[in-house]
Amino acid sequence: MNRIYITDTTLRDGSHSVSHRFSPDDIRKVAGALDAAGIDMIELGHGDGLTGSTINYGFSDYSDFELIEAAAAAVKNARIAVLLLPGIGTVEDLMEAKKAGINSVRVATHCTEADISMQHIQASKEMGLWTVGFLMMAHLAELDRIVEEALKMESYGADVVYVTDSAGAMLPEEVAAKISAVKKAVKIPVGHHSHNNMGMAVCNSMAALKAGATHIDGSLNGLGAGSGNTSTENLVAVMNKMGWEHGADLYKTMDAVSKGLLPILEEKGLDVVSNLDSLTIGYAGVYSSFMLHARRAAARFSVDIRDILMELGRRKAVGGQEDWIIEVASELKNKANEDKQ
Repeated sequence: MNRIYITDTTLRDGSHSVSHRFSPDDIRKVAGALDAAGIDMIELGHGDGLTGSTINYGFSDYSDFELIEAAAAAVKNARIAVLLLPGIGTVEDLMEAKKAGINSVRVATHCTEADISMQHIQASKEMGLWTVGFLMMAHLAELDRIVEEALKMESYGADVVYVTDSAGAMLPEEVAAKISAVKKAVKIPVGHHSHNNMGMAVCNSMAALKAGATHIDGSLNGLGAGSGNTSTENLVAVMNKMGWEHGADLYKTMDAVSKGLLPILEEKGLDVVSNLDSLTIGYAGVYSSFMLHARRAAARFSVDIRDILMELGRRKAVGGQEDWIIEVASELKNKANEDKQ
């Protein structure tokens, strides 16, 4: 399989979850953590796209351009992107966004209306921006129509075209069929963006990748509109298990959740549920009831619970071997002390 490129949408699609009130400081913290984790592209701004801060969609406390400048100051390697919906964002807005620090744009239309993206895609390419054609609500059009619209975006100059499940309504078979058909028709890479409204986001993302997509979206802790997006950290873990090549570090992606995003959400008074420990249990392949014991051992010995669970997985620990948890935690602590000397 070809290398997979991850776009994280926490700071754009996830903006819906905080009523579009991420601050420049929030952006710096999360974008910096995503960049350190090796995420390829970071999308940010109002949830409804560039200059979406209006009475129709909800006002932000800060302009998209202030948020872009904050991200540009924090990011060293990742592409910085905005979403642009023709009719909301203009070419002039895109020019201002480039001045503020973006180097990529995702031009989004309804899945049967690629025609209205031509001006924006062509202008974006003239500006030297890496440009994505983003076909939204892809469950509402038949396969042949999705292919037709993807070919239009390719003809306008898009660098990649996305088949997007904006409603979280698709099943893996439909995702695979539409991605495969588009992949066969176009000469540019194909991507997929899932929502989790039916609990299918990770499954649909895997179906897209197996069908030939090489660009995939996620958001930290699954933050996003509706029931949220594909969880970036889950996506990285599953791709690791599949042996697929990508540029993200799992622990650092998880840290972007626990140390970057979650404190911000808690400060905003949001009830936050994280599955990071559960993710590690599954990734390591250890008995689920080890969780409480491992958490206590991690606190007692001041070691990373992930390292405990991963070592238990390497030892193929099973139920009834809970005594290993203390043993492993103690060994990790001793090793850490030795490394300091």
